[in-house]
Amino acid sequence: MPMTEKETQNPAEMDLRALEIRVEELIRACSYLKDENKSLRVRQDNLVTERAALIEKTELARTRVEAMITRLKSMEAPQ
Repeated sequence: MPMTEKETQNPAEMDLRALEIRVEELIRACSYLKDENKSLRVRQDNLVTERAALIEKTELARTRVEAMITRLKSMEAPQ
């Protein structure tokens, strides 16, 4: 019965191959996480920009409402 490739490799070669496989897996995981991190940073930047725009709109709306209230109060005041 012929020996399989695994049986012909010594334990050190098998350990080395297992280590190579694990390193390749870690490289793939690192690459995936790097891409995901980049994507999340872009999303965060977009959300920060959107939040700033919404705060600006809210402040503008608040100013306009306060001005309307002031005008309405002045219209109610007895002349």
